Amino acid sequence: MHEEQARPRWKTLLAFGIIYFVWGSTFFAIRIGVAEVPPLLLAALRFLAAGLAMSAWARMRGERGPKGREWLGVCLVALMIFVLDYGLLFWAEKKVPSGVAAVVLATIPVFMAVAEIVFLGTQRMTWRLGLALLIGVAGVAVLTSRVNGWGAAAIDGVGAAALIVASASWAVASILTRKLPMPASKAASSGAQMLAGGVMLTAASLGFGEWHGFRWSAVSGAAWLALLYLIVFGSIVGFTAYVWLIHHESPTKVATYAYVNPVVAVMVGYFLGGEALGIRTVMGTLLVLVSVVVITTAKKAVPRAMVMEKAG
Repeated sequence: MHEEQARPRWKTLLAFGIIYFVWGSTFFAIRIGVAEVPPLLLAALRFLAAGLAMSAWARMRGERGPKGREWLGVCLVALMIFVLDYGLLFWAEKKVPSGVAAVVLATIPVFMAVAEIVFLGTQRMTWRLGLALLIGVAGVAVLTSRVNGWGAAAIDGVGAAALIVASASWAVASILTRKLPMPASKAASSGAQMLAGGVMLTAASLGFGEWHGFRWSAVSGAAWLALLYLIVFGSIVGFTAYVWLIHHESPTKVATYAYVNPVVAVMVGYFLGGEALGIRTVMGTLLVLVSVVVITTAKKAVPRAMVMEKAG
């Protein structure tokens, strides 16, 4: 109680504002960047720079980086998060509006729930969870449906599929982090993951021929500012605020960013990027957010087998 009273309220509000609004606005910054820089290359630049900064910060704090077998865990998680999740997100934003991309990625808790049921056994299917999963699927279906009369046109199917794979990849990576050897320091672990992901993204960018015909001199100041925003505010400042909140607020409160980010992204895309905000987008967003709220606020339902095992 004393610690909570001594902590200035403005710090808490500022940290929440950062993970709510800064993280929500990064989807639009990605859209600006990929309009001029190849998507995998842009993602590589972001995470190489952010990874170096985070690793240096952790080292100055005396926090130990990955060693031995921990590098295997770091690289595997980096592949799932930064190459598959972020790489596909950056690529998909050349086809899908930034706000809608944020909405589809908000289905990560849906895939997390499925992963917990299938892989961890820490969750079991209930009528509430099943209904939430169906609502989330319905939200994505609305966004991709070809039904006329819903305002804006349906989003690109290939782009939507890439975002679904990205969401599933993030969920699987979250499960893996509980199973794989990882550094104890979150800052050191995240910095190493970003660095490894940045190296992999660079290799992927080269492999897919993104550098052929690309001219650095042709990139505008707006695209460079977008990249700088993603590095400094999206990765470094955003992560620092998130870690600080995790240590001072309940995980349930901190997790509310998952509800706010898509709404912020849709509004930023609409007002700053001229992205369509028709009935289709509104309906799809509401359905996905309802699904996320129901899933993240549901109590863990421990499977009967686990209850019996604990009782024994």
